[in-house]
Amino acid sequence: MKPTSGTSGGDASANITKRIEELGDWRGETLAQLRQLIRDADPDIVEEWKWMGTPVWSHDGIVCTGESYKQVVKLTFARGASIEDPKKLFNSSLEGNARRAIDVREGEKINEAAFKKLIRAAVAENSAVLAERAAKKKK
Repeated sequence: MKPTSGTSGGDASANITKRIEELGDWRGETLAQLRQLIRDADPDIVEEWKWMGTPVWSHDGIVCTGESYKQVVKLTFARGASIEDPKKLFNSSLEGNARRAIDVREGEKINEAAFKKLIRAAVAENSAVLAERAAKKKK
């Protein structure tokens, strides 16, 4: 994992750690667990801190954001509509043309193996789009 600074400056990884600590409840624990699964799924993922305080994980583009609300921890996948979700982890923002999200509520457990596959599929989709753009530029 390569920590980077996001648009708000500072060390993104440290900002994400601080956010997790500030939450101090099930949301912080959930965000920390999801963060670890993301890192496990893609050791080359880049952590960013954008939009005045949103954790973002990127690899050849945004993979997902991690937001915390009163009732849910929401992971929004930038290209979620384009990736396979055989285990039906996406349960929010299902009507959009691009994004899909996973809302995790207090006490819910996520299918870790399926989640890691989803992260890897999102990275593969980003890489494919990047390669396609590069090929078009060469023409």
